[in-house]
Amino acid sequence: MKNPLTSITVLTIIALLSFSGTFAQKKKKKSTAHKQTTTKPSSTTMSTAPSDPYLLLGTYTNSGKSKGIYVYKFDAATGEATEVNNVPSSNPSFLAISPDKKTVFAVNEDNGPGAVSSYAFDKKDGSLSFINTEPTSGESPCFVATSKNGKFIAVANYSSGNYLVYPVEKDGSIGEPVEKRKDEGTGPNTKRQEKAHAHATVFSPDNKYLFINDLGTDKIMIYHFNAATGSLTPAKTPFVAVKPGSGPRHMTFDASGKFAYLMTELSGEVVVYKYNEGQFKEVQTISSHPADFKGSIGSADIHISPDGNFLYASNRGDANSIAIFKRDAATGKLTSVGFQPTMGKTPRNFNFDPSGNFLLVAHQQSDDVVIFKVDKKTGLLTDTGKRINVGSPVCVLWVK
Repeated sequence: MKNPLTSITVLTIIALLSFSGTFAQKKKKKSTAHKQTTTKPSSTTMSTAPSDPYLLLGTYTNSGKSKGIYVYKFDAATGEATEVNNVPSSNPSFLAISPDKKTVFAVNEDNGPGAVSSYAFDKKDGSLSFINTEPTSGESPCFVATSKNGKFIAVANYSSGNYLVYPVEKDGSIGEPVEKRKDEGTGPNTKRQEKAHAHATVFSPDNKYLFINDLGTDKIMIYHFNAATGSLTPAKTPFVAVKPGSGPRHMTFDASGKFAYLMTELSGEVVVYKYNEGQFKEVQTISSHPADFKGSIGSADIHISPDGNFLYASNRGDANSIAIFKRDAATGKLTSVGFQPTMGKTPRNFNFDPSGNFLLVAHQQSDDVVIFKVDKKTGLLTDTGKRINVGSPVCVLWVK
């Protein structure tokens, strides 16, 4: 005969185990829900579609107003930006994304020895995960670019005037540099051109060349780039001489790769070049300021609209404007359309969202990003009234 106490004991244990499992499942679901709530920004709602692009902002953290790199989901229909993530980093003033969109690179523009860092980027949730950092063997690194095959990055150090090429490993980590170069020389502006100041590293559209815009020496340095090893060899024509005192800064190519557009910081001009196999032939120089402008000049960034019809250039100094140009696709030449006040102070980097419907301008001094609506027929900009409030933003990067 079975012991009745034993049967009761067994039934009690089964009941307790069942209750315990149910309680654990409920507790686990509650914990997950709580985790999702804490990672969602409290001031906005995540109403954007999965296909909407991510917006990444690089900042200066030495102002004490920002933490590092900020990631937003951008609604391409409304122009609304919703913060989804940020990671601490020291003065990540310029950003670049790998061709496969899996790795973000950021220069750490510190006054002393600078560095360049890599982060794994997860397109599912916009999260950034630190991978590693490498020193730049110089001061104030201000620009990083990725080679077209994703195997290398090139970094420019502004203050020390040198530049480097690094390999990128399969896991996105940055290896030790395979090239270290430095320019020598001066320019007529004794305050700004007392020595070489490498300001941008630009890979050619076909990945065969690397160009260095040197603000201090008024030159575009030209190197053959070995896409397999990362090595640099001076081209037969080793540099392009730019107008003395102009201060080459940023440069962009059109979609055809036949035209290059250079922004000069000190003279506030756009130089148009016809380009072929490492050779630049100047076809036009046009001011990024009105003819009667008399204030201080400090031009910064340059971009072509996604449809290729217009070119835009940012002006700091006393202008705080975006110059708008109509572009002739056949000749590459520009015609001034107008000048849009940026509604903020010290516009640095700016960029179009992938749809070309919006243009976002980062203001270093007024601590915001202003969102403009783009009229694709006229090229003109309209302030949407929308702002992203963030400390000392200086770089706008899109990930689609």
